[in-house]
Amino acid sequence: VGGDLPAPARRPSLLVPLRASSVDTDGDGTSAASKSEGAQSFDLTTAMFCGALAFDAYAEPAANSTRWERGSRGMNVAFLSPAYTRSLYAGLVQFTPLRCVDLPDEEDTAEAVMTGGGVDAYLSVGIVEGQWEEDVRVLEKEAYHNGVRDLRGCAHVGRSATAWSNVNKNKAKANMKKGESGAYHIPSGWGKGGQAVWEDDQPFYLYVQDPSEARLVFSVIDDDMIGEGDVIGSASRRLTDLFPEAKEKDSVQMMKNLVLQKIKSGEIDVKNGMDLAKGVVQEWEGDVKLTNKPRKKDKKGQITTAAIAGAAVAGPVGAAVGGLMASMYEGDVRGKIDLKLRYLPIPNVSVEREKYRPKGGLPGLNWSDLYERHLDEVRATLPPGAPAPRIEADDAEFCFFVNHDETGCACAVYRSLEKKMIVISFRGTCVPKDIVTDASIVQEAWVEGEDVKDEGVAKVHAGFRNSLNSIVRRLKELVLAAVAPGEDLSDYDVLVTGHSLGAALATLFTADIAEYGMDAGRSLPQLEPGEPWWSGLASAFNKGNNGGIFSGPPPPPRPKSLKMYNFGSPRVGNDAFVAKFQSLMDDGSIDEAYRIVNGEDIVTRGPRTMNGAFLGKISYEHAAPTVLINPPSEEEGGEDDQSVLWVEGESSDRDCPVRDGVALTSPLAEGNLLGDLVKSVQEAGVEAPKSIDGLPSVFDLGKITAAAQKVGGRLQSLTADDLPTVLGIDKKYTEREVRMIQSIFSGQALSHHMEDECELPHYCGSF
Repeated sequence: VGGDLPAPARRPSLLVPLRASSVDTDGDGTSAASKSEGAQSFDLTTAMFCGALAFDAYAEPAANSTRWERGSRGMNVAFLSPAYTRSLYAGLVQFTPLRCVDLPDEEDTAEAVMTGGGVDAYLSVGIVEGQWEEDVRVLEKEAYHNGVRDLRGCAHVGRSATAWSNVNKNKAKANMKKGESGAYHIPSGWGKGGQAVWEDDQPFYLYVQDPSEARLVFSVIDDDMIGEGDVIGSASRRLTDLFPEAKEKDSVQMMKNLVLQKIKSGEIDVKNGMDLAKGVVQEWEGDVKLTNKPRKKDKKGQITTAAIAGAAVAGPVGAAVGGLMASMYEGDVRGKIDLKLRYLPIPNVSVEREKYRPKGGLPGLNWSDLYERHLDEVRATLPPGAPAPRIEADDAEFCFFVNHDETGCACAVYRSLEKKMIVISFRGTCVPKDIVTDASIVQEAWVEGEDVKDEGVAKVHAGFRNSLNSIVRRLKELVLAAVAPGEDLSDYDVLVTGHSLGAALATLFTADIAEYGMDAGRSLPQLEPGEPWWSGLASAFNKGNNGGIFSGPPPPPRPKSLKMYNFGSPRVGNDAFVAKFQSLMDDGSIDEAYRIVNGEDIVTRGPRTMNGAFLGKISYEHAAPTVLINPPSEEEGGEDDQSVLWVEGESSDRDCPVRDGVALTSPLAEGNLLGDLVKSVQEAGVEAPKSIDGLPSVFDLGKITAAAQKVGGRLQSLTADDLPTVLGIDKKYTEREVRMIQSIFSGQALSHHMEDECELPHYCGSF
């Protein structure tokens, strides 16, 4: 399949390692073993399908694509499926800020020293949909507010680059040559404020659900090197004030009217296809004056100044009056934004869903071909004419991709409406930020607010939790919207997958959904009550519903089934978390869960349990059964039915070889050197010597001779691994630790973790 993948020396079957066949023979998604035993059973077809999408998540959409919705706090979404986007949104607005004038100077002395005397301005824009009455009240009734920052129901927020006050026009041109932002600052002068200029910067985009009721909220914010900065001023405009045609509920009819108007006015040539396409785009250019500002945080300076001035005029009474008036003065709202807007209606019409083929992350390794070859292998084991079971359908589509600028967390979501299936694939370690996330070993409570010092509390890797927490609420909102109109998440099967860091995130996400449902009212589990789970998608749920969204508070929806197949996963939590995860598997909240690993992959052996002087005891254990892949080798011998897959709890009763196990054991235990020597003597039947005339009997000498032969044979097979057992150190534990150390020093520790080495493709390449 991949040009650089070595072919196995022989062709082992991957379909025979389980106690019962895990192949879905009737195409309903349930394996024969699980039907007969009522328990989960590893399914190779599902694993191959998930593997394709686990590595496909590494292929992030192009950064300059118009599909990206850039959030104000580092949260970004690329909408990749036209069908999905059309079902959720009715329009797309492009924002191109030009400049902001009459800006005040920086009031924070420390910030002024670091970035210059002027404010470091950027433009933040949010879209408020009509049903958010609380947000509408703030915009229409409150004189002082923080604009975009005070919006509770606004899920769609975009921003420009920051025009740092220590960047002038010449430095901005140099930045542009390096591919960076061309934004710069013009200092204030006599009688006029400073300016922020966004010269030739890329536009940003926001999607609209209901254009006829949508409001655009503009906030100019003073960015800070440390902290989130302060709002300078805000303004809001109805979308229909800028684009009157957006009042038309029927977007198709609106597009027809626009084109006809432009044909009549001569703006477009009816014979020119490009002109006709541009005819549906509406444009607006102008300025927006800031009309609102937050209340001043610190008025001590102006109160003191006014009191001194009042005292000079009217003594103590004047000082009191001056101080009182100053305490009530909030200052004037300053600032005006010049910008260009474009509005593109998105007609809600049916579009043909072109089947998406996973690409994988490594050039030369085609997961789609590998999956098809696997299905051919399965088909060969079925009765003549029987179709191979497929996980996906011809309408499989890549819906959207989510990432976060600060944490680096990323996730891809796919769906099949025909199969009623949603796949959530978390990207693994890809950027330097991910390495920082991986490297941490500190733990925090799985449920925010629980006492992390309590030994019985479920605790997880702090880096993994913080990373997932940065995107998971928006992710759950968008997953809820991925179902077909009129359907519910309870009609859908959900598959969760990921590789490396992505596998760890997949484990945490699966645990959250299994226990609490798809709760989009909060991020990860917390003791504090969250908002209603449906809040972020109120308008999407409320379309055509005149009676309100819900008559009562429904619980967060749960999928029809929840399965997780991850690849090369590190350990994510302590024993209490693993016990919680296992309980969710036992009670059926998680239908299937497996962690597929290469036995030589060092990443899957960490983080390690340890005792630290400062951090205390930190314990880590694996969650979900292990599926171990061992490379086929001629040295092992055996026939074609030699399996390269071992599934914990299904293939055999032996312990999982990639778990730490118990380090200490009895020196006399079976398999240990002393234990084997004692057993050899006991099996030979040697008893206390009997003497005849002071000499050992011939019978006893024979037993002693037999025992000596067995002891000699055992000593001939003596290895270095036997020596620690004399001290009571488990032999299997020693073997695992030695292999891990050898892997580190040989330089193969990470190579076994890569896409072409760590899991299925390397060992399925002969199919």
